[in-house]
Amino acid sequence: MKREFFIATAWNDGRWSPTGGGYGLKIPIEDRDKFFKKGWRTVILHLEAGDVHGGAEANVAKSSFWDDRCRELIKQEIGEWFIRCGFAPWPNGEPPRFRMFPAGERKFKVEPA
Repeated sequence: MKREFFIATAWNDGRWSPTGGGYGLKIPIEDRDKFFKKGWRTVILHLEAGDVHGGAEANVAKSSFWDDRCRELIKQEIGEWFIRCGFAPWPNGEPPRFRMFPAGERKFKVEPA
């Protein structure tokens, strides 16, 4: 059976903080609507790249996630993982991409695409 996943793109607020603040994952509208539920307050992300693992709980109970303005899962732990794995910072206009696999209620596995 083929595993279902979608592609998210790394996001940064433009400040490139060495602490990991201001980083996240941008979710395409169609995948947000298919894989996320408006009743959820947060989602749990299992971040995996080789032998580097991390986790984050990101807020989805914000109007900007559900309209056309934002759609980013933002959390410092995501940025810390990006930096540890060498994904950030990235060249201007070339953010890395990640596969996101649904892994249960409110849970997603995230790995490099």
